[in-house]
Amino acid sequence: MSDTSNKKDFFEMIRLGLVLVVYAVIACTVLAIVNNLTAPQIKKNQIQKANEAMKEVFSFADQFVSVNDFEPSDNKNIALSDAYLAYKDQKIIGGVIQVEGPTYDKAKIILGIDTNGVVTGMRFLEITDSPGFGSKAKDDNYKVKSGTTFYEQFTGKNAKEGFLTNQTFDAISGATITSDGVAALLTQGSKSLLNYLEKKEVLNNE
Repeated sequence: MSDTSNKKDFFEMIRLGLVLVVYAVIACTVLAIVNNLTAPQIKKNQIQKANEAMKEVFSFADQFVSVNDFEPSDNKNIALSDAYLAYKDQKIIGGVIQVEGPTYDKAKIILGIDTNGVVTGMRFLEITDSPGFGSKAKDDNYKVKSGTTFYEQFTGKNAKEGFLTNQTFDAISGATITSDGVAALLTQGSKSLLNYLEKKEVLNNE
């Protein structure tokens, strides 16, 4: 192959490389612009979704204030995040926290507890357990022995008494592993919330 041909191939490689660089710069610029345009709306949607979930589990609160000095989980497989104090007429009436961890697969819940240690509500933000079994945990049509949905049965329970499958709450039929996993999530979430409310000196220990 001649030197002229080698030089031609060399410059063609450089040209193609420069073209790829230009395309990459343009793509990154477009992505950055799109991200800057959509990020505020995405953040707004996330806040709205979080507020809606909090109102579901703590319907009589009129304000939620984010906190970050709550007690972390002592179970390395369970993560606590997005904790809030719930207020009514500028008075602390409880707290809300998100808990994520393993069930049969995994789940993320949001839990509310008032200053008497009573669960005000629990909802699944996500659960990826088996359809027809563990997924019944968030199924509005599935009822446990007490006649409520699986998640609704926790409302009104005393969190200080703990969450024990088929002892303090009804398990999902055919999905004991999911039920035990949910119990572990509730245990970690309630422990952190109760300790935080006690630290704020608003928890009624009677």
